[in-house]
Amino acid sequence: MKNTIKKVVLAYSGGLDTSVILKWLGDTYGCEVITFTADIGQGEEVAPAREKALKLGIKPKHIFIKDLREEFIADFVFPMFRANTIYEGEYLLGTSIARPLIAKHLVEIAQACGADAIAHGATGKGNDQVRFELGAYALNPHIKVIAPWREWNLNSREKLLAYAKKAKIPIENANKKSPYSMDANLLHISYEGQILEDPACAPEEDMWRWSVSPKNAPNTPQVITIEFKNGDGVAIDGKKLSPAKFWHKLNTLGAKHGIGRLDLVENRFVGMKSRGCYETPGGTIYLKAHRAIESITLDREEAHLKDELMPKYASLIYNGFWFSPEREALQALIDTTQRRVSGVVRLELYKGNVTILGRESKYSLFSAAYSTFEEDNVYNQHDAEGFIKLNALRFIIAGKSNKASKDKPKNHNQNPKTKNKRADKGRVNGT
Repeated sequence: MKNTIKKVVLAYSGGLDTSVILKWLGDTYGCEVITFTADIGQGEEVAPAREKALKLGIKPKHIFIKDLREEFIADFVFPMFRANTIYEGEYLLGTSIARPLIAKHLVEIAQACGADAIAHGATGKGNDQVRFELGAYALNPHIKVIAPWREWNLNSREKLLAYAKKAKIPIENANKKSPYSMDANLLHISYEGQILEDPACAPEEDMWRWSVSPKNAPNTPQVITIEFKNGDGVAIDGKKLSPAKFWHKLNTLGAKHGIGRLDLVENRFVGMKSRGCYETPGGTIYLKAHRAIESITLDREEAHLKDELMPKYASLIYNGFWFSPEREALQALIDTTQRRVSGVVRLELYKGNVTILGRESKYSLFSAAYSTFEEDNVYNQHDAEGFIKLNALRFIIAGKSNKASKDKPKNHNQNPKTKNKRADKGRVNGT
């Protein structure tokens, strides 16, 4: 493949790994490199990536930096939360949902620039390599993918720094090692490695970068409202916000009150278990609010079907199948359920907790006339007797059948002497 690659698009952050990859691609493949840096709300300046790419010899026309924050929330995060998606009961899929967006733009830039391949900095141990590459192949089955971590022997920070020094790659704070491997975007920030590699060790308090400890959160609870339209959040405290600004506001509120911390041992798609810690303040609030508005606007069986399908939907996202036909089919069903999921939810935020105070919608299916404990004129309680008996009918039939079987008389006419002779004959014949 090396002789066929003339031009490659690299997912470039400007950090040590991808800066080494940038130079390594040219040295190993002799190809022209195009860099793509995505701003998905990681909270760090992405502009320096342009300067680093220029210093490493990348042509200005081959440096792409895109602000994808609005697209990320509107086209990926919101659709995912319409399903109330969580992986293995806890993980809100902050890293997983960002990868198909990056893959989409890698492929688009490759097509626009006539590139033969794309490249990424995901390791051969993790899920991200799968997510990037499944996304790329789904969008362009002819694209070639270069994954340096599966090819080179630069498998330690020391070797990467040595390569960078030899290749004269400028690396800021080269002697300062981050204690954790981190990934951040508008939905979450994750932490892996170092002390976290021992599941028995508690994370250190100074690891958390976004949220205050629930112990140190304000002693006064804060009440907020979230407005939904067709299943998506559109306003906080009555103020309409764009998708990205909406999520940024929720993150700020959640972080202030110590909401959204998670310590999880999860099952990676490649087969191993891994331990990670996550901060998802806005997502934790949003999930609670979305389920609250659905509780009054969805039909019972509609809601139950969504809950049954959600684990499958979550696995598809976690494992990198965002662009698969089965995920798109599930999305179509989920989106159909959201047509009447509109209204306002009132919540209280306090020391790591999110409490629902109320919910209202013009599409509400809640009827006090039917559910009241007071006297009513619309529900005939005598109807419940027939309803229960019809649902119990199979139990009644089965119970009678079992009783009849137990009461059946046993056969006492068999001659004991004949029985013993047959047994002896069997032993003689070896049966």
